[in-house]
Amino acid sequence: MNRFRIQAAGALLCALLPLHALAKVPADQAARLDNDLTPFGAVRAGDPALGIPAWTGGLQQPPAGYPGPGAFDIDPFPEQRPQLIIDSANRAQYAEHLSEGVQALFSAYPSFKVPVYPTERTFAAPPEVYANTRANASRAELTSGGNGFGGAVGGIPFPIPQSGLEAIWNHIARWQGRYFDEVSTTAQVRADGSYSSLRERNQLLSNYYAANQTTEGLGNILYRYMNQILPPSRSAGETLLVHETIDQVQAPRMAWNYFPGQRRVRRAPTVAYDNPVDGYVSDDADMYNGAPNRYDWKIVGKQALFVPYNNYRLNQPGRAFNDILKPGHINPDLTRWELHRVWVLEATLKTGERHVYAKRRFYLDEDSWNILMAESFDSRGQLWRVNLAFTQQAYEVPTLTTSVIVYHDLISRDYSALGLRSQEKNPRQFQLPVPPDSYWQPANLRRLGTN
Repeated sequence: MNRFRIQAAGALLCALLPLHALAKVPADQAARLDNDLTPFGAVRAGDPALGIPAWTGGLQQPPAGYPGPGAFDIDPFPEQRPQLIIDSANRAQYAEHLSEGVQALFSAYPSFKVPVYPTERTFAAPPEVYANTRANASRAELTSGGNGFGGAVGGIPFPIPQSGLEAIWNHIARWQGRYFDEVSTTAQVRADGSYSSLRERNQLLSNYYAANQTTEGLGNILYRYMNQILPPSRSAGETLLVHETIDQVQAPRMAWNYFPGQRRVRRAPTVAYDNPVDGYVSDDADMYNGAPNRYDWKIVGKQALFVPYNNYRLNQPGRAFNDILKPGHINPDLTRWELHRVWVLEATLKTGERHVYAKRRFYLDEDSWNILMAESFDSRGQLWRVNLAFTQQAYEVPTLTTSVIVYHDLISRDYSALGLRSQEKNPRQFQLPVPPDSYWQPANLRRLGTN
C-alpha cells in the first residue's frame, strides 16, 4: 500500500465525519457493531495487502502453559520472529507507516530499532462490556461542552465517534478491568543510561465498570486510584488518593496526599494538567487522562502504522532492569511492534488556555481505544516528548493492558519508564478481592502510610 492510499483513506474518513458532534448514533449505525465493525467500533475486516488480519474475537483464553490467574502472562507467540527490523539506515523505506514521533526517535538515537512481527489482533473484552458498548452507541452524549459525558456505563461510550472529544473519551473510559493492584518500578533514565528508580504500588478501582452498574447509579465518579511509595525510597509511605470524576467541569478531580513526615492528609489540587511528574506531566499519565477542556480536539483520520503491541518479553519474571534500560530508549530487542490501524487524534491548545504543550497528537488502537503512541509539541512547535505504550493482552481478564510506558524527552535526552515489574514476585493483579469503600476514603490514608 503506498502513501497516497493511506492518506486518501484518512481523507475519506474525515469527509464522512459530521462537522459537529451528534453523539448518539441511529439504530442502523449502532447495528454495524454486530456486522462490519467489531463490538468496540473497529473495522472488522483485515487488509491482506498490508498483512493486517480480520478481527475474529481476539485472544480470550490463556495459551497452553499459563500457570493460572495471578501468574505472569506467557507469550502466546513464542515461536514468532521479526519479519523485518527497521533502523536508522532503512527507515526511509517504511516512512509511510512510521509516525512523526517514531521517526524522531530514529533521528535522535542511531541505536533505536523497530522489530516488526506479524500483526495479531489479540484484543478482546468480556461479553457484558460488548453489550454495554452496543447500548452506549445509541444513548451516550457529551455534556458540559464536551468536558464530560452521560448516558453511558460499562462500555466504550462512543464506539462510532463523530468528534475528537468523543474519541479521547473512549480512551479515558476504556475497558482495562474492574480492579487491578500492582507493585512496579518507575525508572528515570539519564542520557548516559544511568538511572534512578522508585518502587510503588498502584491500585485502580473502576466505578464505571462496576458489576451491575447503571447509568442512574453511576454518579460522577469514573474510578478511584491509589498510589503508595514503597521502601527503599526515603519517600516510602507517601500516598496519593484520587477520585476521578467524569465531568470535571461539574466537579473537578478530587485528590489527597499523605506525607509520613507531617502525618497529615492534605488536598492535592495540582495533580492535573501540566503539573510536572518524574519526567512528564500529570495528564501524560496513562498516555492521557483528566479533563479535555484546555484543547480543541480533532480526528485527523485513520492510518496503518507500526505500533507497540503484544509486548510480553519486557516484564518476564527475573529480567534485570539493566537488560531493559539503555541510553536513550529501552532495549529494542525486547520489544515487539506490529502494523495496526489507528485513529489519529490532534489536540490544539485553546486561545487563552495555558499548558506546556501547545499541540498533542495521539494514536489510538482501533480495536481497544488504548493510546499506543503520543507526541507533544512545545509553544515553538518543536516536538518535545514522544511517549510509547508497550501493551499486551491480559487474556485472563480479558483486556489490553500496558506492560511498560516510556516517556522520551527529545530535548534533555532523558526518558522515564513506568511499569517495570520483572523484579517483583507478581505481575499486575486483576483477580484480588476489591477493598471496601472505606479503603478509598481520605481518612484511610494516614493508616495506610504507617503500615
